[in-house]
Amino acid sequence: MDSKLCFITAHELVKLLQSKQVSAKEVMQAHLSHIDRINPKVNAIVTLVGKQALDQAEAADKMFCSGHDVGPLHGIPIAHKDLTLTKDVRTTFGSPAFQDYIPDQNALIVERLKKAGAITIGKTNTPEFGAGSQTFNEVFGKTLNPYDTSKTCGGSSGGAAVSLACRMQPLADGSDTGGSLRNPANFCNVVGFRPSPGRVPVWPNQVAWYPISVEGPMARTVEDTALMLSVIAGPDNRSPISITEPGSKFSIPLQRDFKGVRIAWSANLGNLPVDPRVTQVIEGQKKTFQSLGCFIEETEPDLQDAEIVFKTWRAWRFELSLSRLSHPQKNLLKGTLHQEIEAAKKLKGTDLSRAELKRTEIYHRVRAFMETHEFLICPVNQVPPFNVDEPYVKEINGIQMKSYIDWMESCWAISILGLPAISVPAGFTPDGLPVGLQIVGRHHDDLGVLQLAHAFEKMTCFSKKTPPLLEN
Repeated sequence: MDSKLCFITAHELVKLLQSKQVSAKEVMQAHLSHIDRINPKVNAIVTLVGKQALDQAEAADKMFCSGHDVGPLHGIPIAHKDLTLTKDVRTTFGSPAFQDYIPDQNALIVERLKKAGAITIGKTNTPEFGAGSQTFNEVFGKTLNPYDTSKTCGGSSGGAAVSLACRMQPLADGSDTGGSLRNPANFCNVVGFRPSPGRVPVWPNQVAWYPISVEGPMARTVEDTALMLSVIAGPDNRSPISITEPGSKFSIPLQRDFKGVRIAWSANLGNLPVDPRVTQVIEGQKKTFQSLGCFIEETEPDLQDAEIVFKTWRAWRFELSLSRLSHPQKNLLKGTLHQEIEAAKKLKGTDLSRAELKRTEIYHRVRAFMETHEFLICPVNQVPPFNVDEPYVKEINGIQMKSYIDWMESCWAISILGLPAISVPAGFTPDGLPVGLQIVGRHHDDLGVLQLAHAFEKMTCFSKKTPPLLEN
C-alpha cells in the first residue's frame, strides 16, 4: 500500500477521505502495512485488531458512498492507550494481573472517537497502571524511542507518542496525571496536550470530582491535536466537572496575532535542577516568541508546596484504584506501586486537608500571577531521553532525586494547577534527542494555549522531522 498515506497529517487524510480521493480501506491497509514493518523495532502498539479494523474501514467506505452524514474523523485509524477501556479489545493496564482482561464497555473518550468515525486499530503500551514516566511493563516489555532505540520514550502515554512519531497512526489518545501526555510527546518530537480538567470528561471514573488526572489528545501537529480535541471535548453528565463549552470551539482555525502578549519565561520553575542540554534547546527558542511579537519576562509563579499536594493526592488515588484488587493480584504489582499504596496507608485526614489547603493557596497565587502574564513557558521535562534500561532518573546535575518521579517535577507541579498545558517540539540536543517546550495557559484557556503552540510550530517546523529509524 502507499506508505505516503501514513506521513500526511490527520487534517490532510480527512480531506482525502471526504473528497473520495482515497478510500478508508486504502488508508487502513497502508497503516497496517506500516505497523507490520515498523512496530517490531519499537514495540509501541501492543494489541492489534487488524482484521476488525479492515472490516470497519470497508463499512466506512460504504457510508461514504451511500451519502450518509459522517463524523469529522470518519475512516481515521487510531490506537487507544492500554489504560483506556475498549469494548471487546484486550485492555491490560500494563499489568500481569490483567493481561487477559477484555472489557465489556468503552471509555467515554473511545465512545466519542468512534462516534466521530475513527476506527480502532489496537492499544498502545504504557507502564503498569500508568505509574512512572518510563514505558515498560511485565506484559509487553519496553517501548523504545525511535530517535535512539537505546533511550526511553517517556510515559505513561509512551506507546502513543512513539506510534505517532513513527507514523503508525495520525492521532492518539492519552491520559495525564503528572505529565503522561506531555512527557512522552516531549521525548518523541510530537504534540501532547493536557486539557483543563473537565474539558474532556472522564468516564468510567471512581472519583468523578478528581481534577488532577485528565484525558486528552496527542498528534504530530498542533492543528491535528485541536481537531481531535474538537470531538472528545464537551459536556457529559457522567462527569460532574465537565466544562459546558462544546468541543466544536476547537475546530476553528488557530491563527492569532500575539503582538504585545505578555509571557512569563522560566528556565527551571524557580529552583528545579535541569539538564543543561534541555536548557540550551529551550533558551534557544526565546527569539521565536520574540519574533511573534510577545513580550517576555523571566519570572515564574510561586509553586511552593506543590510536592506536598501532588504526592499526597497521587498516593491517595493509586491506593483507591488498586484497593479493589485481590491479594494474589496485588502481589503481581511492581515495587513503585506498592510504594504508593504504603504511602497512602500512612495518610491521615489532616494530611489530605493540609494538601487541599495548600493546593488552594497555590491556585490563588498562580491565578494572580497569570493576570499579568497570559502564558507561562517552561521545560516539559528536566532531562532529555535517558537509557531505556534505567527505570527512572536518579540524579540531575549531581542532585539526587528523592523519588522515582522527581525528575519530572516540571510537569507534575503544573498538573496541580488545573491549567491547560501543552508540550510542543522545540528542537534537539547535539546528539539528536528531541526536546519539547511547555506552554501553560490561564484557567480554561485551552484554545489560547493551542493558538500559541500553533504559531510557534509554524515558525520552527520541528514537527516535520522524522526519526532516523524510518529511513532504514
